[in-house]
Amino acid sequence: MRLRNGLIPLAATLVLAAASGTAYGSPGDRPGTEDAIRSITPITTVYTYGQKVSAVAIEYGGTVNPRTLDTGTFSVRDTVYNFRFNPIEDLPKLADRTVTHTYTNGVADTRSDHRSTPGRYVIVELDPADTGGNTVVVSKCPTFLCTVKVNPELPTRVVQRKDVHAQPGRGAGKGPILARATPRESRPVTEKPVNHLVDEFTYGSYLSGGMVLPYHYRLPKNYQPGRAYPLMVVLPGHGMGWDGDNLGVQLAADIPATAWLQPQWTGSSEDVIVLAPQHQRVGGAAEADLLIKLLDQFVGEFAVDTRRVYATTVSYGSQLLWAAFAKRPDLFAGGLVTGGFPVDAAQATAIATAEVPVWITHGEHDHLLNVSGARNSTTLLRQAYEARGKSPEQAADLVRYTEYADSAFTSPDYHAAFGPTYEDSGILRWLLARAKPATAGS
Repeated sequence: MRLRNGLIPLAATLVLAAASGTAYGSPGDRPGTEDAIRSITPITTVYTYGQKVSAVAIEYGGTVNPRTLDTGTFSVRDTVYNFRFNPIEDLPKLADRTVTHTYTNGVADTRSDHRSTPGRYVIVELDPADTGGNTVVVSKCPTFLCTVKVNPELPTRVVQRKDVHAQPGRGAGKGPILARATPRESRPVTEKPVNHLVDEFTYGSYLSGGMVLPYHYRLPKNYQPGRAYPLMVVLPGHGMGWDGDNLGVQLAADIPATAWLQPQWTGSSEDVIVLAPQHQRVGGAAEADLLIKLLDQFVGEFAVDTRRVYATTVSYGSQLLWAAFAKRPDLFAGGLVTGGFPVDAAQATAIATAEVPVWITHGEHDHLLNVSGARNSTTLLRQAYEARGKSPEQAADLVRYTEYADSAFTSPDYHAAFGPTYEDSGILRWLLARAKPATAGS
């Protein structure tokens, strides 16, 4: 996680309550708001570097005439705050979003074709390239590093700039007015967000030896217990660890958890089970032990292809991967380490002995974890393979390494190597193609 100037002041967290927006509730509960608008629902999407408000759904008292709508009917303002770069004091600072599509729908959600269908909701889609609209904020700063959470009260504001009409009775004309334009009235969202993909995950908690491991998982939509699905274990960075107040942030803070559910990211239409545990930042060995116990239970409970269990990491999560791979290499078919910590010699030997392939990626100018650690890890692992008789070419195939120049990052956080990594579907396809050799009777 990138922190402005390396850290965010602890005192900054004290302004969250004042800056985080309005409590959800009916527009009619607040003075100066007409009841012609029944509700405003934010809709979010996880992009490469995190979740943003991607649309709003505005509900009216009757079926809306879509022919009277255009991208100028509404304006939307949202926070300019980005936890990677801004102080928390910037959270209440709002900027205009770019409206890309406006259409009607029967439910408070977007349509992939952006076409109107009869309904009382107007969907206003927003440009993901806008600076504003990020949902993840600082949670706590227990050390010089902070944790993050999804803002429970989004500051998104909507203005209706033109009249909104109902469908005309005979299909001709504009139809009666459902709500007159109120260009001077900025309305807050009133409903809890619709979170694309994130809402499809199920919460679970594993307890062992006094340690609790919160996790979220998502099964394929047409999950069949009689099948065997690959399992992707997503191990997040330090800031997405469990702090007592930020359940589920590991799904929203960046792309690695939800990417595996989307063919446009993976380059594959194969169904994958995704397991995304949080961690408590108490050390790789203890947390790796807990992770392994969770995995043994999870694999026994769900229809997991035991030849295709993978782990992918962001930053701090690499410590858990190295320790878990060394302790139980029989569990894993491959790993992807982005912007991570270095492997040690004993771990490298254990991983090479079991021939667990890994791909390491790192930013050339990573400001939190120097690139030398990734280079040394690559060398150490390849040397461990060569010590076991592999040729340099075979070792390089089993231990792949990609180093990114600054130009590869679409956001200037050069610690966030998951960005260019996940934007390269070839790397994700490589990981999904790994499989442990079949054993007798399997």
